[in-house]
Amino acid sequence: MALPSEVSTSEPLPARLDTLRLAIVRIERKLRKSAGAEVTPSQLSALSVLHRTGPMRLSELAEREQVSKPTVTRLVGRLEEKDLVERIPDDTDARSQTVRLTPTGLRLVESAAERSNDYLRQRVGELEERELERLLDAVEILQRLAGPRPRA
Repeated sequence: MALPSEVSTSEPLPARLDTLRLAIVRIERKLRKSAGAEVTPSQLSALSVLHRTGPMRLSELAEREQVSKPTVTRLVGRLEEKDLVERIPDDTDARSQTVRLTPTGLRLVESAAERSNDYLRQRVGELEERELERLLDAVEILQRLAGPRPRA
């Protein structure tokens, strides 16, 4: 399989998409490995959302993580067992709970992000200036692709 730098623009779209998918998977795997966090990728993702946005209801976390409410409930339960998050009563709805990072969870997220960013900085530092510009230009598009699908 061709590496992304070897993909020619004359290559058919399905092959180029396959190459893109594999590159994203490989980068994600390397970032996850460099993070060294002792949680699953799903757990680290949820912790990162809470770190970026602050406490939120389980239903909001499920929506942001694009998983079902039962799935996020199980995920949060496992994070609670590891003392990485805690549930607190929701101020505005007595039937609801809000989940937030514990100090241990905050340290884990910050440490994992720092290690992943160090790895990424090193690799990005190997790029030529023009390559770096092209990569950074693609970030907004990749974020849109990673986000929820627009509702029709």
